[in-house]
Amino acid sequence: MARAELTLTSSVPLRGSEARMPVLGFGVYQIDRPDCAAACLRALSAGYRHIDTAQIYQNEEEVGAALRDCGLPREAVFVTTKIRYPRLGKGKTYLRALQSIQKIDPRDDGYVDLFLIHSPHALKPKDRKELWLALEKLHEEGRIRAIGVSNYQPEHLEEMKGYATVWPPAVNQILLHPWTQQRETVDYCNEHGIILQAFSPLARGIKLQESVLVGIAEKVGKSPAQVLIRYCLQKGWVPLPKSEKEEHIKQNADVFDFSISQDDMATLDGLDRGQGPKFE
Repeated sequence: MARAELTLTSSVPLRGSEARMPVLGFGVYQIDRPDCAAACLRALSAGYRHIDTAQIYQNEEEVGAALRDCGLPREAVFVTTKIRYPRLGKGKTYLRALQSIQKIDPRDDGYVDLFLIHSPHALKPKDRKELWLALEKLHEEGRIRAIGVSNYQPEHLEEMKGYATVWPPAVNQILLHPWTQQRETVDYCNEHGIILQAFSPLARGIKLQESVLVGIAEKVGKSPAQVLIRYCLQKGWVPLPKSEKEEHIKQNADVFDFSISQDDMATLDGLDRGQGPKFE
């Protein structure tokens, strides 16, 4: 499908899976537990069919509640979650990942659509291996439709070849917006057929008043935030914007009735600072 023809219902196939991932997701990072289910319901009402959560967000149960209360069949909503650290003790990492699945979809045959290792950083190679093998087991058992990684750079993806049965991972979720384009990682993923999810596609809101962005937004009759989301889509990335406000949730999904010209895409490409994110 040509990127100009994308719609809110468009999806992409995932390697090693029958699952298809919607091209726009709704992120729930830093949405407090009491507010998360309502925010997810607002997003689903606005037409989103893809929710991104994680263990360390501490709102997986609330995402699960929204799934049960939204009135949509389970297979209509694509859910991503992530595991950050392995657990000490044989089989404990597997059980920790299984707990996430049970929080999101507590049915006996419940599943998540995509499960990621949250980050390779601050982990030893054996820890990364343990996490991946636990996800592979749950994938084999049908409790996870597709498995992937987040914040992985080419050296981490290469390392996986030494132990992974499932390689390459279906997805790499990384920080992506015009000012942080991580081109080496993007090129590697594109070369190996790894789909890129873009977290913080709005650059945490701190760039929305930049003159170059505002000028392009005025030209296309959209908000700066909508331009940033559309930019990701035209790059072939799956953006995961987040908001609790109904107005912004709807606006962030209203990005399929315009396109950014090649010249303006090149202008946005030129904003890249050439620096990757800093990891602790």
